[in-house]
Parts: sequence; C-alpha cells; structure tokens
Amino acid sequence: MPTLSMFFGIIIRMFYAPKEHNPPHIHVYYQEFKAVIGVADGNVIDGEIPMKQMRMVLAWIEIHREELLADWKLCQNGEKPFSIEPLK
Repeated sequence: MPTLSMFFGIIIRMFYAPKEHNPPHIHVYYQEFKAVIGVADGNVIDGEIPMKQMRMVLAWIEIHREELLADWKLCQNGEKPFSIEPLK
C-alpha cells in the first residue's frame, strides 16, 4: 500500500489492488491510531484518530479531493497512485 502523503506525523495511504472496494477512501495512520476515511464526504468508515489530526486530514482531503479521486481511478486499474502534496 503506497504512501500518498505524510504531514505532522500523519501517514496517508491508498491500496492499489485492482478493484479495491468502493467507496473511494484513504487509510490514515497516526501513532497507534488507524482510520479509513471516505474521500467524497470525509466520513470515517472504520477506526479512529484523534480529533486534532482528523481536522488536519479533513482539510487535506478538501484541498486535494480531485487528486485523490484521480489516484483512486489509477488504483482501480492496478496502477500506482501519485504522491500528493502534504498539508503545510
């Protein structure tokens, strides 16, 4: 599972196995916390991360939603996604 971005101790990854299950989502890691977050709506699908880090991830998703959806399409075709600029 390639890393798309890293910022403030948060790691964002996306599976790129062909036909990864919908809806488009990212896997977020922060210390011992893990969460799966939907790209379209920012809802937590599974897991949890602290609220401060969640707010940062949601801001990052908002800024990079189009890039994330483009990466999702690549992943659906078994292609490696592109890295995305971290939150600054």
